[in-house]
Amino acid sequence: MTLLIQQALDHAKEVALEAGALIKKMREEGELEHQYKLKQELVTNADLAADKLIVKRIKEHYPEHRFLTEETCIDKTVGHDLSSPLWIIDPIDGTVNYAHGQAMVAVCIAFACEGDVQCGVVYNPFMEEMFWAVKGEDAKLNGQDIHVSNLNDLKRAVFATGFPYDKDSLDPILKRVDIMVRHCQDMRRLGSAALDICWVACGRLDLYFESLSPWDFAAARLIALQAGATCGHFCDVPNEIPVSIFDKNLLISTPELYEESRALLAPTV
Repeated sequence: MTLLIQQALDHAKEVALEAGALIKKMREEGELEHQYKLKQELVTNADLAADKLIVKRIKEHYPEHRFLTEETCIDKTVGHDLSSPLWIIDPIDGTVNYAHGQAMVAVCIAFACEGDVQCGVVYNPFMEEMFWAVKGEDAKLNGQDIHVSNLNDLKRAVFATGFPYDKDSLDPILKRVDIMVRHCQDMRRLGSAALDICWVACGRLDLYFESLSPWDFAAARLIALQAGATCGHFCDVPNEIPVSIFDKNLLISTPELYEESRALLAPTV
């Protein structure tokens, strides 16, 4: 691990803890205000405050680095170039859960350079669980190594997915859910894509699929990869977009379930 990546990881963990404490405090003290982006996607003042805090803290150490964040730096084309340092941030993944007093909420921070995501942190302040990984090294949960379940029988698999705010795009998603429910043991809906993926990484789930935004999964995808998951897509990836942040039709699973799951999902695209 280079010094830059080690420092980036240490800083991401520190900032994730600070942002987690902030959003926890704001909810506990009843300071939440709700609004809607494009009249359908919930965002709270805590999302905005945490986004601002994370970017500010990182800029204090890395003023020259670039940012892709859910609330304040939302131009996804920034992520098409991962050669120079880029921070990919979701201040609150699981905002609906957060606003409804639920625990499945995560602060997500990924650091990319040299063409790929190099380290990532996903922190759930309500369960006090921090997942992290560095490219080429073992994934961790609260400092302990984690690994995927290595389940090899789809009929015994528990999968997760999510649903978009835009209900006009529900039909193909419901078709995918119907297919997978019929082929798997059961489904779970955590309401946080990052935690869904981290749960695959630590063996609590066996596979996950969804179309997202890069800030939802950049950190968690690396964690799953380093925990032994196979990460890909059940559609083609455009040449101009790095595979590690391409956000359509993401599929993450144990290696043994990947090809069978992809074969079931690909015809629905």
